[in-house]
Amino acid sequence: MSGDEISRLRGRIDRIDDTLLRALNRRAALARRIGALKDTAGPAYRPEREAEVLRRLVAANRGPLAAEAVRAVFGEVISACRALERRPRIAFLGPPGTFSELAVHRHFGSAVDARACASIDEVFHSAETGAADFALVPVENSTEGAVGRSLDLLLATPLRICAEVGLRVRHDLMRRVPGLDGVRRVYSHAQSLAQCQKWLAQHLPRAARVPVASNGEAAQRAARERAACAIGPGIAARRYGLQVLVADIQDEPNNRTRFLVLGTLDPARTGRDATSLVMSAPNRPGALHALLAPMARHGVSLSRLESRPTRLGQWEYYFYADLVGHRADPPVAAALDELAQLAPFLKILGSYPVAE
Repeated sequence: MSGDEISRLRGRIDRIDDTLLRALNRRAALARRIGALKDTAGPAYRPEREAEVLRRLVAANRGPLAAEAVRAVFGEVISACRALERRPRIAFLGPPGTFSELAVHRHFGSAVDARACASIDEVFHSAETGAADFALVPVENSTEGAVGRSLDLLLATPLRICAEVGLRVRHDLMRRVPGLDGVRRVYSHAQSLAQCQKWLAQHLPRAARVPVASNGEAAQRAARERAACAIGPGIAARRYGLQVLVADIQDEPNNRTRFLVLGTLDPARTGRDATSLVMSAPNRPGALHALLAPMARHGVSLSRLESRPTRLGQWEYYFYADLVGHRADPPVAAALDELAQLAPFLKILGSYPVAE
């Protein structure tokens, strides 16, 4: 291709960029007008509306951009427009440089006030007291299972589930200096070390594996020690000035973590929703089967069922369930009405758009 042709094509790109810029600013002006028409106490973040916008654009996409690229680009457009009304304050499990922080920006974009907390309890407390608008907490990992503390705190919190975030877990090996020579310690969260056992056994068999509270802390330690590496997300390497030596060292390539967004919103139906609840069952034969029967009668599918000890008596459990559909959908509403008559304890944790 000649230089003249390249210059001509670049000129066309420049003109398209100018058109995009004008269109984006028109969109932002409309979003700001909508914000001014809302009740001043109303939220700028509407998970059901944002989910519908992104789903519509992905469905309309004809390429060559991939669906994930469309979500990322327009997710940032939505984030920037939302911030013209108000930047949401999001509490997450810190320190910075963790998968939780990555999930915050995956879901809310970069135009947010992300607030790192020292524990899951503190994440809940921040949103419950109004110090943050929303809490983002991990709830389950496809390899390691449920995050028990998040489930326990959902029992008593006044917060509701507003949205969910699915994040592919990609573990990178990072270090201050290049190469693997002289590595004596590998820092990471215990779950991350467990998820990278095969790679570590093959490439760093003599290095001590040191579990720490978070991947962010692991990166902080590796940044101070020449003979140490850390395992964690790429965001940790960028934040603490480390080099990614090897990317994607996890044993399971499809490992994912699911996060919940908690707040005071009650999202409306989108047509692709989930409803989460927690219930107890009487300690007698067939009790759980009886609780599940209303869902079967009304054709409501369960996508998840998890048990946790009640700590109130021996062999008594709470059951956490995710239903396919919104609590306002007639079949789900009918099943929940029946369930309320059967379960000694029932709490609807929220209905929300499912993550893509």
